[in-house]
Amino acid sequence: MEPIRRAALVKATITEIGERGSLDVTVAQIARRAGMSAALAHHYFGGKEDIFLAAMRHTLTVYGAEVRGALAMASGPRERLEAVVRAGFSSSNFRTETVAAWLNFYVLALTSPTAARLLKIYQGRLRANLRHALRPLSAEPAPVAERIAALIDGLYLREALARQTPDGAAATAQVLAALDKELSS
Repeated sequence: MEPIRRAALVKATITEIGERGSLDVTVAQIARRAGMSAALAHHYFGGKEDIFLAAMRHTLTVYGAEVRGALAMASGPRERLEAVVRAGFSSSNFRTETVAAWLNFYVLALTSPTAARLLKIYQGRLRANLRHALRPLSAEPAPVAERIAALIDGLYLREALARQTPDGAAATAQVLAALDKELSS
C-alpha cells in the first residue's frame, strides 16, 4: 500500500498547490485530498517540504520521460529542437496544477538546497538538449539555447499568473517562432 499512498499524496500535493496557487497548503489539506490522515502523510514523507520535493521529483520524472520519448522519435537537429519544446508544453506537463507547481518549485528553490539542486539539474538538462540540437543549426548554440530556455520559463510564468487553462499549442508555436527568428539571423 505504501507506493499507492505515496503516489496519492504526490498527486494531491500537485492538485492542492494548483488550486491555491502557492505552497501555502498544509499537510492536513494534502492528506485529506488523498483520503488519509495527516499522521500517515508525515509517516511517509516526514514534513511538508519533503512532500513538495516528492511532487517535484514526480513532475520532473514525467517531463524527463516525455522528452526522452520525443527525442527517440526525432530525426535530425530541427526535429530534436521541436521535440524538446513540444514535450515541455504537452498536456501532461502544461496543465494548470503542474504550471502552479513549477512556479512554486522555483520559489522553494530559493530557500531549499534540495529544491535548488533539482532545479539546477532540470535547467542543465534542458539547456544541454537545446545546445545539442542547435550545434548543427547555429554558429552560437549556447546563447540561443539560453534564450529559448528563458522563453520557455517565461511562458510558464505567464500561464501561472493568467490563472486560465494553459494553451500548450500556442506556447509551443511562440517558442518555435522565436527559434525560427534565432536561426534565420
